[in-house]
Amino acid sequence: MKRMLKDWAIALLLGAAVFMGIRLLQPKPNIPEEAPSFSVQTLEGETIDLASLRGRPVVLNFWATWCGPCRSEVPAFSRFAQTHPEIPVLGLSVDTVSQSKVRAIAKQWGITYPVAMASPKLQQTYDISTLPTTIVIAPDGKVADIHVGTMSESQLVRATR
Repeated sequence: MKRMLKDWAIALLLGAAVFMGIRLLQPKPNIPEEAPSFSVQTLEGETIDLASLRGRPVVLNFWATWCGPCRSEVPAFSRFAQTHPEIPVLGLSVDTVSQSKVRAIAKQWGITYPVAMASPKLQQTYDISTLPTTIVIAPDGKVADIHVGTMSESQLVRATR
């Protein structure tokens, strides 16, 4: 019995090490210190200009409808957006499907913050290659945090302080 517990403990530790190693090896986007400005139209028709949000932190979450980890972090982002209304959260879909399809998925997933389609140019500007990727922009317009992979609500809180 002791031998079996020891084997399981070793297997779990090795699994955790592999998982953490993969996570650490994921490349972070190469973004200038100053967050590149852009303007997008949300799925609801509102225009959001990044420059107009200067003076407060901003959370940009790049995601896709086919991305399982993206879906799993939506409840945390929605709770964060509701409990921190002073911090804009913008979901940027990298999908190539129609806006109506993205709108339907966003509603199905319970996304409560604005969502816009990220053009290929915007994806390239922010060097997005892995999803989900979240970029937190400080009130002064500088990139404060880049997170590749899922984020929890507590990680969002820490990243926006």
